[in-house]
Amino acid sequence: MRRLITAAAVWLLASTFMVAASAAEPLKSGLQPGEKITTIFEPLNVTGEHAGEPYCLICENGLSRVAMLFAREVNEPLLKLLTKLDEATVKNQAAEMGSFVVFLNESDELRAKLAAAAKQRGLKRIVLGTFAAEGPEGFKVSSDADLTVVLYREHEVKANHSFRKGELTAAAAEKILADLPKILTKN
Repeated sequence: MRRLITAAAVWLLASTFMVAASAAEPLKSGLQPGEKITTIFEPLNVTGEHAGEPYCLICENGLSRVAMLFAREVNEPLLKLLTKLDEATVKNQAAEMGSFVVFLNESDELRAKLAAAAKQRGLKRIVLGTFAAEGPEGFKVSSDADLTVVLYREHEVKANHSFRKGELTAAAAEKILADLPKILTKN
């Protein structure tokens, strides 16, 4: 009996350590810096010029400077980030900056929520859309990622930030915004 309890305790301790270790590892989701966008997809646009229809936002932005986000849920930290990205997109309109977020959920309820949030927040340039939960093929969006941010220029990824549920904080959002010069300035 004592061996059984000891073996169970060792197993419990080892599995707890493995879970803690994997939670501490950085999440890798989406295309990484240096990789190129080589494929397109058509999310159902909820806002923007093509609201209500499937439309390719990569095509729309061409070789411009772009903040492309994949999200799973609407929450306050994300809405704050989207507001700041929208402001940056408006401010950098002359530099042809574009931005869009694709929610990986195709429910009508979410679409209505997104349209209301965009109106309430006064979002002007960032486009909100929806797509299938697994994300577009070739974009490497992890199922563990609640938010994946890819900053690219001329279809080349310059920065990537990925977050599990609950990891997007004000400090993390500031790190994303601090990386905008990577797409706005030539290096």
